[in-house]
Amino acid sequence: MIPSFLSLAAFGALGLCQTLVIREDKRAFAVLDPNGPFRNASQTFEPNPTANLTAPYFQVYDERFMDILGPNPTIRVIVENDTFSFAHDGPIWIPETNQLFTTGGRIEGRPVSMMNLNDLTPTGLINFTILPLDDAVQINNGGTPFRGDLLLVTTGSGPLPPSVVRVNSRPPFNTTILLNNFYGRQFNSLNDAKVHPLSRAIFFTDVSYGFENGFRPAPLFPNQVYRFDPDTGDVRVVADGFSQCNGIAFSPDGRTAYIADSGESQGQIGGIQPTLPATIYAFDVMSDTQAFANRRVFAFIDTGVPDGLSLDTNGNVYAGCGDGTEVFDPKGTLLGKIFLGVSSANMIFVGPKRLVLMADTKIFLAEIAAEGMDLDL
Repeated sequence: MIPSFLSLAAFGALGLCQTLVIREDKRAFAVLDPNGPFRNASQTFEPNPTANLTAPYFQVYDERFMDILGPNPTIRVIVENDTFSFAHDGPIWIPETNQLFTTGGRIEGRPVSMMNLNDLTPTGLINFTILPLDDAVQINNGGTPFRGDLLLVTTGSGPLPPSVVRVNSRPPFNTTILLNNFYGRQFNSLNDAKVHPLSRAIFFTDVSYGFENGFRPAPLFPNQVYRFDPDTGDVRVVADGFSQCNGIAFSPDGRTAYIADSGESQGQIGGIQPTLPATIYAFDVMSDTQAFANRRVFAFIDTGVPDGLSLDTNGNVYAGCGDGTEVFDPKGTLLGKIFLGVSSANMIFVGPKRLVLMADTKIFLAEIAAEGMDLDL
């Protein structure tokens, strides 16, 4: 029997399985038994652990999340390979070919994989192939569409510099290094990037995870956010003061920037530091310089750390976290979660009402009512 606090969505459109939509009452867990059990930040939060739920499912913390999900939301695995982490980060969708590109885990050298979403069937999984990229592209991390191609940001490896790289989205996937230094100094480890919806400039984050994970020298810079104009070559710092600035995104009108600070996770050397940020910050984007101003806390993540960020056309913010994807309204109210029960570094809309979620060895497809911003700029 399903408890009264749950509601069950209709059968998925594919007729494969039911997708649970769980309505949670925040008042029900505002006060817990003082004898516990309580949890730490690495453990997922399931308000009703005795319900014996099986992920993935949707958690609704605010009824407005139902407008995002629509009447019959579904979620299923569409790509899977347990032999290595092919879907860690950097999802890029090319609308013209309906191809999805992803970046794999560091142990495998973070290769870029490609899959064709036109191959989707009602019941089966689709395959992926690994791109034969130039050796100058060292340990990819984030990515975003760029003028019909792929834009990758790399962490670098050993003495080889972190870089902003343009990759042809079609064979032979030739690469062009757009930027690999700041006036002669190497960056620390580039992490994520987005193109501004108005200026079309490239914004990217730089962190010290390469050093913390033992494959880059000690940092030469503070962890900062940069703006790069690929047409003029101008590069400048637009925001600083972060522990580990990670995911980046802009509001649809380009006036607000969001930065995920994943400082709580300090890599293999630093470990987990729960007193450091697991925080999404919002900034005003200055109209003249596009520097970030008026920093404020947008949201603190309750499980794990915020990683990749995406927005839908209504300005709702989607954050890859320790339990899947958490969704906030433009004022930072938690609306709901696409609960995977495992960490998801990033997600991206792949056409109308379709959202893919990365989970290292799996990719999930959520079919919901929301639509994503156009990132192919």
